[in-house]
Amino acid sequence: MSLAIQAALWMLGAIFSFTTMAIAGRELSAGFDTFEIMLYRSAIALLIVLVLIYTTGTYRKIGTSAWRTHLIRNIFHFTGQNLWFYALAVIPLAQVFAFEFTTPLWVILLSPLLLGERFTTIRLISALMGFIGILIVARPDIESLHPGVLAAAACAIFFALTYVSTKRLTRTESISAIMLYLCALQLVFGLVSAGFDGVIGLPDIVDLPLLALLAVCGLLAHFCITKALTLAPATVVAPFDFVRLPIIAVAGMLIYDESIDIYVFVGASIIFAGNYLNIWFEMRKKG
Repeated sequence: MSLAIQAALWMLGAIFSFTTMAIAGRELSAGFDTFEIMLYRSAIALLIVLVLIYTTGTYRKIGTSAWRTHLIRNIFHFTGQNLWFYALAVIPLAQVFAFEFTTPLWVILLSPLLLGERFTTIRLISALMGFIGILIVARPDIESLHPGVLAAAACAIFFALTYVSTKRLTRTESISAIMLYLCALQLVFGLVSAGFDGVIGLPDIVDLPLLALLAVCGLLAHFCITKALTLAPATVVAPFDFVRLPIIAVAGMLIYDESIDIYVFVGASIIFAGNYLNIWFEMRKKG
């Protein structure tokens, strides 16, 4: 089996995980607010990560020297993830995923400011294509613009800030350290935010499978993407991520009777093309 096919299979695992996460998040939103979802998801994920780093012995590589960067990264991630869960509950799933595709384009815009990377003509064109795609997906109208659309658009920016912070951390921190700080801080943030009003909804037995599914799929999705990127170049791996959109659109239609909006696909295609143009250029430059 070729490396490209192996990478494709890993990406299918990531697509399945992201799709399952979205459906589980929407189902849980009927009984929990986004802070409570994050609280329980983080608690389960933390248990999984603790078991993994203990059994593999990687806990020895975890320190406290970069705790400030970990804190900032997780504030960005917690904000973006809550906006994502909110958007999942109130607008079509395909629209949420389309906006999420803009995250790499926001990374392009933010990296020169936060990481000192060069802002090239190709990156500018890619970012402009992403902005055009956003306008097509959202078709903004002051009277009809839904808060969920704003949340989906904003979550992509916070995810981009998370990625930029993660890139800074990878210079000195192990993956185990990044994952442990992620789960632990998200748990603390979730507990404080969920309990701010003095009431935290407790999960029933029937909720536990969905919460466990959410936590496992969140970890699995990022592992599958990382594995795929170790097997094949980003120019091979990236196109498979676009398969998420038609799959979630069909899932939304079958499960929630959501209509399939052609504008979402047109806008997302332009956003994806902008992403792919930048990846292709960067890979060609390295080659």
